Amino acid sequence: MSPFDPTREDRFTFGLWTVGNPGADPFGARVRPTMPPPYIVQKLAECGAYGVNLHDDDLVPFGASAAERDRIVREFQRALADHGMQVPMATTNLFSHPVFKDGAFTANDPKVRAFALQKTMRAMDLGAELGAKIYVFWGGREGVEADACRDPRTAWQRMRDAIDFLCGYCRDNGYGMKFALEAKPNEPRGDIYLPTTGHMLHFISTLQHQEMVGVNPEVAHEVMAGLSFAHNVAEAMACGKLFHIDLNGQKIGRYDQDLRFGSEDQKGAFLLVRLLEGTLGGEPYRGPLHFDAHAYRSEDEDGVWEFARGCMRTYKILKHKAQAFDADPEVREILAEQRDDTIDPLLVGGYSEAKATALRALDLDVDALARRGLRYERLDQLLVEHLLGVRG
Repeated sequence: MSPFDPTREDRFTFGLWTVGNPGADPFGARVRPTMPPPYIVQKLAECGAYGVNLHDDDLVPFGASAAERDRIVREFQRALADHGMQVPMATTNLFSHPVFKDGAFTANDPKVRAFALQKTMRAMDLGAELGAKIYVFWGGREGVEADACRDPRTAWQRMRDAIDFLCGYCRDNGYGMKFALEAKPNEPRGDIYLPTTGHMLHFISTLQHQEMVGVNPEVAHEVMAGLSFAHNVAEAMACGKLFHIDLNGQKIGRYDQDLRFGSEDQKGAFLLVRLLEGTLGGEPYRGPLHFDAHAYRSEDEDGVWEFARGCMRTYKILKHKAQAFDADPEVREILAEQRDDTIDPLLVGGYSEAKATALRALDLDVDALARRGLRYERLDQLLVEHLLGVRG
């Protein structure tokens, strides 16, 4: 067995909608048959995944009867038990049905907003029944094309009311879930409210139960906006709000591509894995590593499982390279050059009169500091050489 082959201990998960994607796009029909959820569970287990995540409609078709719903859930639970798989995260599809054409929680029609809450409560019941402890909210239709239709502040208040309500529902039922909000700048709407992880983090600070609510950043959604995904994830980690993460690949400036993780921007993927694994010394992320992506439209079913294995193997390869990079003596030397055990303590922990006095007394040669080269060209070259496999 290769050290890069996935195991359950790696905490890798996929959504039913990811490997189950039939390859349709706005310009062409599906190219692969639909796979039953129990079969997806079996195949993901064979690939080495730890768990499978789902929208409500991924498992139980919209409009199914209570008896049909219960039968489907029993069969799915049997498959999970048979293959030792978990459901760490669940979510609600509030974007596919035409009723959500003007949004779900933010729609102008209160009947639509009421239906969105109904559907989400039922989906949370399903998630709890399957053991999910993370519940993701992606507001795929919470946005506008005709901005004159509502005051954006009204939309944000409606979103706030919905999340506050659902936090209360979760607490009242003892589900013990954490909520993770997923940002995206555009597509399928012209502009989506709360478009980046930074927006979401501030929004969370306005909620009644903010301790229950964090974020679920996605590579493609931040890269679409031209942002550094690693920086957004680091901000969420620093705030203690990285509750879940969606891994995939994306080219800057393109539509939401959901490519195989690490297939684009290998340096960005490396820096992300380095951050998540804490190889530089920071606290690592310990939650599920979820791949929200799908196979190329060129693939048959064999290609789908090759895609799934590729996502997981690439993550493990990048983890290995991050460990080697941060253990590299030359890398450690460059990073250590700018530490100062005398000055550093004066710059952390906030103000004190003693620190202010000590700082004012420092004799700092500003011109010498300005002339000093920082060797970041060499540091970046070392990173590239580790990525290309000629070092480490």
